[in-house]
Amino acid sequence: MNQKLPPMPERTALASSRFEKPKVKASLILGRLWKYLYASKWLLLLALMMNIASNLLALAGPKLSGYAIDAIAQGTGHVDFPVVYCYASLMIGFYLTAFVISYFLSVLMIRLSRNVVYSMRRDVFSKLAALPVSFFDNRKTGDIISVISYDIDTLNTSLSNDLLQVLTSVITVAGSLVMMLTISPKLILVFAVTIPLSVTFTKYRSEKVRPLYRNRSAKIGELNGFMEEATGGLKTIKAYSREPFFLSRFDTKNQEAVQANYQADHFASITGPSVNFINNFSLALVSVFGALLYMGGSISLGSISSFVLYSRKFSGPINEFANIISDLQSALAAAERVFRLLDEEPETADRPQAAELKEVHGDVRLQAVRFGYVPGKPVIRDISLHAPGGSVIAIVGPTGAGKTTIIHLLMRFYDVDSGAITIDGHDIRDMTRKSLRQAYTMVLQDAWLFHGTIFENIAYGKNGVTREDVVRAARMAMIHTYIASLPEGYDTMLSDNAVNLSKGQKQLLIIARAILMDSHILILDEATSNVDTQTERQIQSAMLHLMSGRTCFIIAHRLSTIQNADRILVVSEGRIVEEGTHGELMGRGGTYYDLYHSQFETN
Repeated sequence: MNQKLPPMPERTALASSRFEKPKVKASLILGRLWKYLYASKWLLLLALMMNIASNLLALAGPKLSGYAIDAIAQGTGHVDFPVVYCYASLMIGFYLTAFVISYFLSVLMIRLSRNVVYSMRRDVFSKLAALPVSFFDNRKTGDIISVISYDIDTLNTSLSNDLLQVLTSVITVAGSLVMMLTISPKLILVFAVTIPLSVTFTKYRSEKVRPLYRNRSAKIGELNGFMEEATGGLKTIKAYSREPFFLSRFDTKNQEAVQANYQADHFASITGPSVNFINNFSLALVSVFGALLYMGGSISLGSISSFVLYSRKFSGPINEFANIISDLQSALAAAERVFRLLDEEPETADRPQAAELKEVHGDVRLQAVRFGYVPGKPVIRDISLHAPGGSVIAIVGPTGAGKTTIIHLLMRFYDVDSGAITIDGHDIRDMTRKSLRQAYTMVLQDAWLFHGTIFENIAYGKNGVTREDVVRAARMAMIHTYIASLPEGYDTMLSDNAVNLSKGQKQLLIIARAILMDSHILILDEATSNVDTQTERQIQSAMLHLMSGRTCFIIAHRLSTIQNADRILVVSEGRIVEEGTHGELMGRGGTYYDLYHSQFETN
């Protein structure tokens, strides 16, 4: 569509205002993530039980090691080997069992994260389907795809790996603390200094790092948006030999994304080593004070060994948590972008008493309609028109005049700021959007085809379509002969966006799709702009048959295609400046007359 977006400065302002949102608290994000996890509560409960079992078995190891050392430390020639073998065997058995449980726990966490990611992607895609057209008018496709792919993949990795590590750390820390208390409550005092220091430092660094990861996600989204834009227009870029310019812009975007990633990882990288130093310092203190207690006879050598091992288990998870804090911050930033998308305002709900639009006759009126994409900057100014049922209304005018905006309003992609639009005397705001849009068939300038067979693409808009119906529509659209010449005919698979078809062939398939529909109102937005003049003439009879008995709105730059319209509206700067039949407008010698002659003089 040539009028899909508001003017660029207004669009940019609107887009930036949507992205500049306040920071969301981590607790709120975690609370919303918990709702997804709770949906698989039984898997989560099983994972928690397996985690506890695995860690308890592993926590028994240092205690058994201390008993074995005490059996060895009886003196030369007095080692109680049966006791040593017994404890060593128990240690091997416990550790082996813990390993097996840990393996199945990892598999379970992968399945759990898969369930969460599936549900989240489904919710995001469902949300996209419910969002108004204005949302997509003010977003780059690449940025939206970045949320669905990169951000949710980041969450997937964090849930399958980091969540398990956090759960393990909590149980290990708690279990190690209990075991150390049973060995020597006095030595625990060492951690009264080091643990608060580790926690304070980690919290401080987390608050500094999270905004950097939020910025990284945003920059990657911008890079994806630019790449989607550039790859989509690659032919144009090559045609204008603008590769150096776009490479320069890509280098800038790429450098910003790389720099944002570097800053996030650089500032996060100091956390792990710093906390590791604090934990090693605590181990040194345990060794010194443990030696003093051993000399005083209040603790055995085996107990010191067990305490040291438990202190490593106690401080190790804290160090590991510091190391994964960057991943967790990245996951929180990704989750924040996902939830912001989920929190976008959906398309305005139908009015409570909205009725189904049935038995459409196609009598359409616009009454003093005003509308602007940005408040205070109207695009449509007090337009009134009447399209009786079965009439053909052509809308012409210069680019940016507001032609396609009128179509957007008819379809309720946007609602009017003032005035009213009625169909068969009913205000369209009092009708359900679904029934309203089912009353229309649209053939747009940009032909949209999906990956599938030619039959599926033509039959897309209507259920229960037979092969005969599709063939009939293709014949009327003058595309049947080409389809029949293909090796697989109507079962030919179209590649993504049908790149194996010419633009004209794509448009003919779209016209065939429209012919199948039973709607009473037809919208043609530059429907034949991508076909040559000869092909355009060939399909005129099919188009006339398609328009027969339907109310038709035609947007056209080729004025030769609308000469038989019942009424031609000339739109300029959001107003209807002229209207009448082709003969009437030519006789007046006004704007339409100038447009017509300038076009044919150019041709």
